[in-house]
Amino acid sequence: MMNRRHILALAAAVALTTQAQAQDWKSKYPELIFSAAPAENAAIVTERYKDFLAYLSKEVGIPFKLRIASDYAAVIEAQRAEQVHVAYYGPASYARARMTGAKITPFAIEVSAGGVKGYYSVFYVKADSPYKSIQDLKGKNIGLVDPNSTSGNNVPRYALSKMNIKPEDFFGKVIYTGTHINAITALNQGTVDVAANWWNNETDSELQRMVDKKMVKKEDFRMIYKSDIIVNSPYAYLDSLPAELKQRIAKALMDSPVKAKAAFDKLSDGKNEPFQTVDHAAYEPIVELNKFVDALRKK
Repeated sequence: MMNRRHILALAAAVALTTQAQAQDWKSKYPELIFSAAPAENAAIVTERYKDFLAYLSKEVGIPFKLRIASDYAAVIEAQRAEQVHVAYYGPASYARARMTGAKITPFAIEVSAGGVKGYYSVFYVKADSPYKSIQDLKGKNIGLVDPNSTSGNNVPRYALSKMNIKPEDFFGKVIYTGTHINAITALNQGTVDVAANWWNNETDSELQRMVDKKMVKKEDFRMIYKSDIIVNSPYAYLDSLPAELKQRIAKALMDSPVKAKAAFDKLSDGKNEPFQTVDHAAYEPIVELNKFVDALRKK
C-alpha cells in the first residue's frame, strides 16, 4: 500500500523524468530553421519576418533562424529533407510537399480581412493596353510566377485549360518570373503583356502592397480575370518535432496578434486578422488541383 511518502517520491520521479525529456529535445534543437515560399524578394522577406522570428524565439525558448529560399521548390526540398523545421507555404507548394513525401503538418492558416480564409488568382494587363480578355492575348507574352505557385501558376493553368488554352501554344512566351512582385514588375516594364498574381480584396493584393511602397501606380493596371476562391496559405511544421515543441510553436503563432502586434502586422502590412487552426483536409482540393495541372503538362 502506498503512503504519502511513496506518492510524493513517485511524483518527484515523474517530474524529474519529464524535465529530463524536455532537456533532451531542447539539446537536440539548439535552433529552429524557418523558411517561406519566396513570393517577394529576399530583402523584403527578411524585413517582413525579422521581428516575428525574434518574437517566436522568445516565446518558444529556442532561437529561430530565417533561411531565404531561392524558389518554392527549395522550401519543399528543405522540409522534405527535414532541414527546415517550420515553413510558410502557398497552398499548392504545401500540397506539393505532401505529395512528394514531406512529413509535415499544417497548423495555422492566414485569415484575410473579414475573417475570409481564402484569396484569388487574377490576371493583370496594363490599363492602357487594348486587351479585354485572355482571348485577346494570343501570341503575346504571359508572366507566371513559379511552377509551385498556386495563384501564380496552378490556378491560372487550370483556368486557361477551361478556356481550351494551352499556354505554351497560345502565348508567344510563357515566362516564370520567380516572385509575385517580379510578375507585376515584368508587366509594368513591358516584358510580359499579362501577368498572374494573388488578390485578397480591393485593399489587399501584391499590386496594392507595391502601390503602398510607391513601386508602381495602381491606375496603370487593369484586372481581366479573377478565379474562384482559393484556401489561404498555411504554416507547417515537421511531424518529427516533439509534441511539446509543436504546441509551443502553434501557441506562439496564435498569441502573436496580442503579444507581438507590430511584428504580426508586418507579416501582411497590417491586412490580416489573427491566425486560425487548420489541418491537411483543407488542402485536399489543392492536392487534386496539383494532380490536374501535372496531367496538363503531360499532354
